[in-house]
Amino acid sequence: MEVDHIFICVNGDGRGADALKNLGLAEGTPNVHPGQGTANRRFFFRNSFIELLHLTDESDAQSQLTAPTQLFDRLTCTDGVASPFGVCFRPSSVDEKPIFPVWAYRPAYLPAALKVDVGHAPISEPMWFFLAFAKRPDEAPVERAQPFEHPNGFREITSLRVITPDHHAFSPPANCANQLKGFEIVQGDEHLLLLEIDHGASGQTRDFRPGLPMIVNW
Repeated sequence: MEVDHIFICVNGDGRGADALKNLGLAEGTPNVHPGQGTANRRFFFRNSFIELLHLTDESDAQSQLTAPTQLFDRLTCTDGVASPFGVCFRPSSVDEKPIFPVWAYRPAYLPAALKVDVGHAPISEPMWFFLAFAKRPDEAPVERAQPFEHPNGFREITSLRVITPDHHAFSPPANCANQLKGFEIVQGDEHLLLLEIDHGASGQTRDFRPGLPMIVNW
């Protein structure tokens, strides 16, 4: 199991995406999630991608189908309790299963045969989920290929650290995620994502707060 991508909840005004483009990232195609009440903007690397997720329909996001995901709560939280992040994993070998307990979410925008395996965790942690059908962006078929050659030369996400201000014991998904190479969740003062590109070889950094709860090192 390995990290496929991470989402960050945003307000949909586009400033987060503009900030990433100003850093020198090429934007991929956006997605709309019919029936879930969300849409995204995406920035791809060879091995992963960043998804900026925003609310489009409150009714759909609070529907009987979608409500258990707590996406609406994450997207509308203003008190700092809910983590604005989601961490998606994919198989690192053929037929690999998630290494934490999950429940099956079958959103309307996916074919009937596919599902999202969601981990059981408090909303103070990221949404942990697993896509059995996901692959690296640089392994996508031509018809689904996304741009991952960036003007600034970024190639791969080489580590992710998620900080949460919740000082309770971590959930089983969080403890499992902490076993993976290049990923760590720790307790701190705020919800924050520390993202390393290309092993931080250039020694440069960019803090996107307050617009995005993210610091990028490259």
